[in-house]
Order: sequence, then structure tokens, then C-alpha cells
Amino acid sequence: MKAFRIIIQIIIIYGYLLIGEWITYALHLKIPGSIIALFLLFFSLYFKLIKVEWVEAGAGFLTAELLLFFIPAAVGVINYREILGFTGIKLVLIIFLSTIIVMACTGTVAQLFEKRKQVDQNARSNC
Repeated sequence: MKAFRIIIQIIIIYGYLLIGEWITYALHLKIPGSIIALFLLFFSLYFKLIKVEWVEAGAGFLTAELLLFFIPAAVGVINYREILGFTGIKLVLIIFLSTIIVMACTGTVAQLFEKRKQVDQNARSNC
């Protein structure tokens, strides 16, 4: 039953992707359909047109298996030997540094939100 629920939720998410692709095609937009689908799903969840429970397990499954989606791209890199040379070293360094920067920024923002949350809780408890 759980597998069936995940499949249905993935179909719902895929439906949003198809709608986003159709909007891109119909309106001749330069924005990828997947980005439009992401916004459509976000606004549907925000305005409670769909419930989080309707897509939560499917999205969790897709996120957990995300690495599988990158394997074809990684195998494709092998066809380009120049990427594996000096350029590849620079590319790996840039990816590593940008990952560190993103992690640091995310951690800092999370700590700021946590401090703000604690201040709000302390203010409420003192009232």
C-alpha cells in the first residue's frame, strides 16, 4: 500500500511537470518547464490547493534517490578527456568551494532563524 501511495504521489508531481512543460511550449517561454512546474507546485501548496500529504512521500522518495539521476551525467563526463585534466581540477575546486560557501551560508541563516525563534519564545513566555 505504501508503494502504491508513493507511485500516485510521483504521478501528481509528474503531472505538475507536464503542465509546466505545456505552459512553456504554449507561451513560447524561455524558462524551462520544470521551473514553472516548481512554482506551480509551490503556489498550490502555499494556497492549500493541494495538501502536503498528497506529495510528501513521493517527493521524499525522489529526493532520497536523487543520486541515481546524476549517474548518466557523470558517465557522460568520461567521454570528454579534457575535462578530466587541468580544467577538471579547476572545476572540482570550484564545486568544492561553492559547496562550502553554500553550507556556511545555510548554517548561518539557520542559526539566525533559530535565535529569532528563541527570542520570540522567550518574549511570549515573559508576557
